[in-house]
Amino acid sequence: MAQKLDSAGGFPKSEHTVRAFTEQLEGLASNIAQMGGLAEAQLADAIEAMAKRDTGLAEAAIAGDPRIDQLQQSIEEQAIRVLALRQPLAIDLRETLAAIKIASELERIGDLAKNIAQRAIVSNREPPIRLTHSLARMGHASQSQLKMVLDAYSDRDARGAETVWRQDDEIDEIYNSLFRELLTYMMEDPRTIGLCTHLLFVAKNIERCGDHATNIAETVYHMVTGEHLAAERPKADVTSSTTIPFEQKT
Repeated sequence: MAQKLDSAGGFPKSEHTVRAFTEQLEGLASNIAQMGGLAEAQLADAIEAMAKRDTGLAEAAIAGDPRIDQLQQSIEEQAIRVLALRQPLAIDLRETLAAIKIASELERIGDLAKNIAQRAIVSNREPPIRLTHSLARMGHASQSQLKMVLDAYSDRDARGAETVWRQDDEIDEIYNSLFRELLTYMMEDPRTIGLCTHLLFVAKNIERCGDHATNIAETVYHMVTGEHLAAERPKADVTSSTTIPFEQKT
């Protein structure tokens, strides 16, 4: 007797095949969770190193980056094998593609955390200024955003992902304020220009971590619902249009 096609137009899969496929998808999700935890820890160490002027912690954050890179490559290879051998459909396809996208975003967060840690090492050689605490506050907001979106991924929580997506402007607002304060410091005391320049790069890296968390939120939302969030996300970064005042000498 000829074997009947299933509802997707293919031949029905055996129980063993279905179980193996499920295990592969679960393996991808597990590796994403592991990579996310490492990225969270690396970002936390980099922020703490900046706030506490802890060079040893900064070096630890830098040392953790290769492991994140390895996981990103491994997840991508796993996902490609699933696509090639299993030809997933619907939610299974979205989960497989989401793993590739999320791993890429986490790898970028790891790179940004490493950059923050490297700047922290250089900044620790200079006398401290109080704006380091504002950077820490911004960093903690970015950490919170990353944790929330990783929880949304683990829980397959579309509403949680959308919440993270809508919170991106909060980090932008802190960044805008910090950007203006650092410019003021540099104009008032040219001796702080070197340190403040490093802190500007740190602030921008933290802001970019928030952007990558928001990208993950968009991916999670689509993975769960099959729909896309609005094309324009809330953004409040106005530093590109900030006018820098200069004193006119008479």
